[in-house]
Amino acid sequence: MTDAFIYDTVRTPRGKGRSDGSLHEVTSLALSARLLNAVKERNNLEGNAVEDVIWGNVTQVKEQGGCLARSAVLASDLDERIPGLSINRFCASGMEAVNLAANQVKAGAGNGYIAGGVEMMSRVPMGSDGAAIAVDPSLAMKTYFVPQGISADIIATEYGFTREEADKLAVESQRRAAAAWEEGRFARSIVPVRDQNGLTILDRDEYMRPGTTMEDLAKLKPAFKDMGEVMPGFDKVAMLKYPHLDRIDHIHHAGNSSGIVDGAAAVLIGNEEFGRAHGLKPRARIRATAKIGTDPTIMLTGPVPVTEKILADSGMSISDIDLFEVNEAFAAVVLRFMQAFQVDPGKVNVNGGAMAMGHPLGATGAIIIGTLLDELERQDKEVGLATLCIASGMGAATIIERV
Repeated sequence: MTDAFIYDTVRTPRGKGRSDGSLHEVTSLALSARLLNAVKERNNLEGNAVEDVIWGNVTQVKEQGGCLARSAVLASDLDERIPGLSINRFCASGMEAVNLAANQVKAGAGNGYIAGGVEMMSRVPMGSDGAAIAVDPSLAMKTYFVPQGISADIIATEYGFTREEADKLAVESQRRAAAAWEEGRFARSIVPVRDQNGLTILDRDEYMRPGTTMEDLAKLKPAFKDMGEVMPGFDKVAMLKYPHLDRIDHIHHAGNSSGIVDGAAAVLIGNEEFGRAHGLKPRARIRATAKIGTDPTIMLTGPVPVTEKILADSGMSISDIDLFEVNEAFAAVVLRFMQAFQVDPGKVNVNGGAMAMGHPLGATGAIIIGTLLDELERQDKEVGLATLCIASGMGAATIIERV
């Protein structure tokens, strides 16, 4: 087995996932091609320099369908001899693209890959693919399906997290994200989005709400209370699965949940030979990858067992990790991770997360790997772990080590 290195990471700013969001006019194809071109230009890649483009995307319908990865290659300035593979592991799609590329390199199936993902949630709404897990009664009944927001509230109830704790984490995420932008911590990786005339459409994450206070969040109503308690009554479904619970505490709302946004990210991965051939210096080694299946009803607890798995597989302990990126799908997901491993909150999501900047489903996994690497370099730390919860009960993780 050979080593797989990260040579470069790029991402777009995240635009609000609404029709009035700054990136709404940009197609998934155009945004993907823009990032592929950025990787090509920044690293002087000529010809069929990489083996493949592996691209994560969750809602693979309409403009995001039809193997978007291959379409993006053809729309970009990359050589047409480079193929493309679109993959979907829900919220971990971007991370799984990176992990798959890394493991291909380690196994000798090509010297270099571009991996990442995209999600234009303002243009292709979440759930518009009609996923069987949610709409097929035979599967939904078997798995005691509930929406993710209900799952997050189940975690809060099961592990004793209060709304105040969740809101404090959300306020801190906003503070950290604002500080990171103010101090230019994302500057190395951000690729501004421009229109056909070269005018900048977006050069900064626009979902952020700097200055958010606990008082602001206290005014928000729990987002999933009605669907849990009234119609269609998902709380009763959950309590059939977990009869030891006599109620579900609904603590999540728009302020302590991830934002719906547009965005894309890419990571350039290769072996040592790839770096020599293109005059590139590796920034980090992808030390380990892991994925796991978990309870599909509570659904979002995957970061805990997948972290246990990746540490065991790599012969490491939690104390070996300097920094963590845990996707802020909902506040309770991160609270549970920190509770399970007793990690210092100051090492988790140092620059804020999806509660502040948003969660473009197919891209987030690649985004947090890039953010993690940038922060390891900024702090002169060595080892980082990125992990996400995943719809329908899964978890994914990546450990990177600076070189």
